[in-house]
Amino acid sequence: MLRLFGLKPCVVPTQIKAVLHHQYMNAELDATNIFTSIRKRTPIVIAFICPDRLTVTYSRSSGPGGQHVNKVNTKAEIRFHVQTADWIPDDVRNKIIIQNKNRINKVGELLVTSEASRSQQQNLNDCLQKIQDIIAEASQKPHEPTEEDIAIRRARLDYMNKERLKQKKIHSVIKQSRKVDFD
Repeated sequence: MLRLFGLKPCVVPTQIKAVLHHQYMNAELDATNIFTSIRKRTPIVIAFICPDRLTVTYSRSSGPGGQHVNKVNTKAEIRFHVQTADWIPDDVRNKIIIQNKNRINKVGELLVTSEASRSQQQNLNDCLQKIQDIIAEASQKPHEPTEEDIAIRRARLDYMNKERLKQKKIHSVIKQSRKVDFD
């Protein structure tokens, strides 16, 4: 959906499809593929963004820019309902809701905005990249600790426990020395 100058929204999935096509280079838009996140640089498996389910609105951006910033709608805002986003796996959807609870409104829509550029298209690209990074971050699995990690953690816990008991003993001795025997 596209909303310009306060007019009624109109469906413009082709604009988003063009951005996604350029971003993923001839990839199937609804297929699940392995690729590298631009910001994270780690391989992950996620579903591509489904452009038909996104609502795109443009509004006036804030900040410096003089007359230009007051006349042109360059701020891009993309929102989609997380629970009904069937192009995202269930476990990833739940993790997105937990990790991005401040970006989700009362209706259950994830809201992503960008006003970094003076170009409407670049801000749209930035919003799509932010959505891609949110999905990528939520789809990463926690790594299993190695034997070495477990041994280091155990040694740290033992050391911390010994330090705690040592401090308790010192505190106890100080309190004992303050007692006065009246006999």
